[in-house]
Amino acid sequence: MERAAQVALAQEMIACALDIPITEMRARTRRRAPVAHARQIAMYLTHVAFGFSLSAVGRYFGRDRTTAAHACRQIEDRRDNRDFDLLLDKLEYAVRAVPVSELPQ
Repeated sequence: MERAAQVALAQEMIACALDIPITEMRARTRRRAPVAHARQIAMYLTHVAFGFSLSAVGRYFGRDRTTAAHACRQIEDRRDNRDFDLLLDKLEYAVRAVPVSELPQ
């Protein structure tokens, strides 16, 4: 349950920060490019901030391990952009700042 709560936290924080409906982010299909991009960020942060394996990221997001790996590569490649890198740093700090004990189970 703790890991599912961490995934939900990442999804909700990214959806809120990027003004994407959470239902769109959690949809089984790709959706519009901004939604897919937000999902990629959430997958990346789940992997980096919470230490999930790429297989676990894929499983929790209803995607394949290779899709999770692709998402992480895409986001990592964009970190060369200073503004995007700063946004990711802030989002990572935010998801790490919530104590696991306070996440809904």
